[in-house]
Amino acid sequence: MTADKMAQTWFSYEKLFTVQTPTNTENDRIYAAVSNKRDVPPERLLKGRKHFCQSILVSVALSKHGKTSLVFVDRGAKVNSSYYCDYVLGGNGLLRDIRRLSGNHFIFQQDGAPAHRSRQTVAFLTANVPEFIEPENWPTNSPDLNSVDYCIWGALQQLVYRQKIRDLDHLKRVLTSCWEQINQELMDKAIDQWMDRISLVIWAKGWHIEQHLN
Repeated sequence: MTADKMAQTWFSYEKLFTVQTPTNTENDRIYAAVSNKRDVPPERLLKGRKHFCQSILVSVALSKHGKTSLVFVDRGAKVNSSYYCDYVLGGNGLLRDIRRLSGNHFIFQQDGAPAHRSRQTVAFLTANVPEFIEPENWPTNSPDLNSVDYCIWGALQQLVYRQKIRDLDHLKRVLTSCWEQINQELMDKAIDQWMDRISLVIWAKGWHIEQHLN
């Protein structure tokens, strides 16, 4: 791939972010000299907390032309081919921002999730983007070759988890604010590693390459 083609490539990826829950609620106890909870003054009651982590799935895309807005997957949604095409890519999803920034001159690259590799998704991309890297030409599991995963998610997580996240709505607000802080210089630096990483993966015959990176 030429440098010009690489500059036109949009890298997309999805990531699960969780609400931090550092305490073990199973060990919570209330000590009071009463036989019924209703006899405890309300101001002395401990509020119940969820026992399990809450999380939200986020999808983004970036290139040397800029970045998309965050796309939050609806809570409880099954990200099958239909949902991925209709909501993550289409509508107010990733492709809207990609077209706004790149017009109709770009290459779309995604990760190897099953919904991304399905025949329905391939047909959707064939009809709706000028060019994309087809599943048969891309490894199914390729985090070493996606600039969002090998660089940008880590930078975003460092920003997000500097503060304690209270709930999912707070997590969304923090993610949106922190995503705005991810600048073009960092994205360009990540994308510039892409060709060297591809060469390393080929040299390593598909095995891990972390030990070969500076």
